[in-house]
Amino acid sequence: MSQILIIEDDDVTADEIAIELRAHGHIVERATNGTAALERATRTVFDAITLDRMLPGLDGLEVVARLRERGVATPVLMISALSDVDERIAGLRAGGDDYLIKPFALGEMAMRVEVLLRREGATGRTLLRIGAIGIDLIARQVTVAGEPVRLLHLEFRLLAFLARYPGKVVSRRLIFENVWGYYFDPGANLINVHIARLRRKLDRPGVPSAIETIKGEGYRLDAG
Repeated sequence: MSQILIIEDDDVTADEIAIELRAHGHIVERATNGTAALERATRTVFDAITLDRMLPGLDGLEVVARLRERGVATPVLMISALSDVDERIAGLRAGGDDYLIKPFALGEMAMRVEVLLRREGATGRTLLRIGAIGIDLIARQVTVAGEPVRLLHLEFRLLAFLARYPGKVVSRRLIFENVWGYYFDPGANLINVHIARLRRKLDRPGVPSAIETIKGEGYRLDAG
């Protein structure tokens, strides 16, 4: 289950893309203009983005270029009615990962998104180090300043998910959907309990907690 941001100002096209991606098991959100899209994609973690080339305000080229300038590496499928070769080259040079020309088959669009997701997953590391925290995703082992820390199953899943996005805010909703596998009310106390347990096991005396609560938004694992 992946989180996809659809950046599209046309309601009909956005609905068609959303229905197709949901049919493939993905969670989708939508932004209708370039300014809102840039803000959302910078502050929230997504696994992939579909980006319309022609948008009100900031256009698609400007959006993807600014995302890359800000260090957002989320794979982007650019979608455009502009089929000229130079336009496609411009989209890829700006930071897009793939380019799809309108009109398009929804099945092909979904397939291209899947390819981007597989490509992103294939480059993932199995040994992570976030500040003093070391995570072995294969052995499911965690160390803090070189000392082993024993985590329960859900505690490990929660930490590993936060570690995918060091230094970035991860929303409560995204955590619930990816760690627990289904949606809880974001106001529920469940996530607070697990975050508190993680802090007790990971934090060191005199050192600020590695997991920061961002009020009203979610949590951030300190990138060190």
